Amino acid sequence: MTAAHFLFIPAVLVIGIVIGWILGARAAQDAFSAELKRREERARRRSEGTQIPSSKSQIPTHSQIPSSKPSPNSNPNQNRN
Repeated sequence: MTAAHFLFIPAVLVIGIVIGWILGARAAQDAFSAELKRREERARRRSEGTQIPSSKSQIPTHSQIPSSKPSPNSNPNQNRN
């Protein structure tokens, strides 16, 4: 191993760390700005009154679930001929 390796390998590592630092900072900044845009969009929708349906709003209420029991007004003998 020559003396150049003692300089070349640490230099490549430092350059890699610097490039990673720059790219990571850009990615973090982009993620932060995207989150701010999402929050602003949600706040705008709430102020307008149009709300994104949540998963709980998709669950049918008890009155919307069909019952397997016959209704008390129906007569089972009514349709027989």
